[in-house]
Amino acid sequence: MAQHNFLIIAYPIQGHINPALQFAKRVINLGAHVTFATTISLHRRLVNKPNIPGLSFAAFSDGYDDGYIPKDDADIVFYISEIKHRGSEFLKNIIVSAKKENHPFTCLIYTLTLPWAPKLAREFDLPSVLLWIQAATVFDIYHYYFHKHRDYITNKSEDAECSIDLPGFSFSFKSRDLPSFLLASNIYTWALPSFKEHLQILDEETNPRVLMNTVEEFESDALKDVDVGKIKMIPIGPLIPSAFLDGKDPSDTSSGGDVICVDSEDNYLEWLDMKGESSVVYVSFGTLAVLSKRQMDEIACALLDSGFPFLWVIRDNKLQKQKDEDDAELSYRVEIENNVNGKIVKWCSQVEVLSHSSLGCFVTHCGWNSTLECLSLGVPMVAFPQWIDQTTNAKLIEDVWKTGVRMNCDEEGIVKADEIRRCLELVMGNGEKGEELRRNAKKWKNFAREAVKEGGSSDKNLRNFLLDN
Repeated sequence: MAQHNFLIIAYPIQGHINPALQFAKRVINLGAHVTFATTISLHRRLVNKPNIPGLSFAAFSDGYDDGYIPKDDADIVFYISEIKHRGSEFLKNIIVSAKKENHPFTCLIYTLTLPWAPKLAREFDLPSVLLWIQAATVFDIYHYYFHKHRDYITNKSEDAECSIDLPGFSFSFKSRDLPSFLLASNIYTWALPSFKEHLQILDEETNPRVLMNTVEEFESDALKDVDVGKIKMIPIGPLIPSAFLDGKDPSDTSSGGDVICVDSEDNYLEWLDMKGESSVVYVSFGTLAVLSKRQMDEIACALLDSGFPFLWVIRDNKLQKQKDEDDAELSYRVEIENNVNGKIVKWCSQVEVLSHSSLGCFVTHCGWNSTLECLSLGVPMVAFPQWIDQTTNAKLIEDVWKTGVRMNCDEEGIVKADEIRRCLELVMGNGEKGEELRRNAKKWKNFAREAVKEGGSSDKNLRNFLLDN
């Protein structure tokens, strides 16, 4: 196998950084060298950066070196334009420099929202491969939307109860199961053009390949070559820390890409140690979602009434936004902090929490990284999707993998405390439903571990990718 020298560029948000860094670790373990590129602000905020031979970091300015917080759609459009302009110049320089130093890059790996990166790579005859950091099912939906099925999907999605049947899938979708960017209610003008451009780039390539952060057994329908043309989808996931999968590197317990703005002094692991097996409800909504104060109060009321011990991650930025909008913090915060069964933290190592023996279920926004972690660690879920691909992931969780239940919201988009409590009791209970969810969670956990073992499906796919590249 020739010595690979990968250049990886990831869009500077945690949902892209984490799997990209895990991919970097995997290929380095197989003999490659990796230069990992992202923005200065994101690089500064990385904690537990992997310090391993064969991995180097390169940072460039996106014009927001002290951090970027999007205000609205127009602001995001401007930011994407800035990162394209500045990032392109950076990529040109680093590619040319590596070639002059007789260490040319052999392949560019890029994540979503960076369609300009592979275009630039072409100028230097540098092969490029998309690292798809969402579900393969979501990739297929976008592919169908931009290849002959747009009118069908658009028309069907106008009726909330209408079934949407797509080629190759053994199950149907409804409008609430589609990525939110495809719905009439979408307000983000930048999103669909970006996805369309990514797919056009793949259409233009003679041998298009997409590295999928998934497992063959997880998404067998989506990974079949049905109506996706010549694109080769290569499942190499789950891209989560190896210590929680194959156990070969016990020190690798961090994603290496956790973006943290607070000290993690909270003794949440010790708190979990004091709880009974499978007794704790873990609640977290990722790094981007900001729930209204009203919704937060409904969650708090449900958690307190349920009687289950719970660990709830509420990040500083969410509390600040609530205070700005409502001039009040979470109404039930004092009750929670005085309740021995409840604990609020600003941050935690999610994979460590999900792998803890006290964990009973995860109330999740259904981001793909969180979903994969749950599947890989055998944790049942209460699905609380917000937007983007989370709605499709919730469909898979409830109806395909059958490892969780999905909450229903009212006409104002609020999930009431009674509904939250109902879902918690179903998932955490000892009834037939709870038993089924836990049994299925264990099944998918075994598939994930087998996939990354030497000779497993994801391991073989990654090794073959390196041989073919």
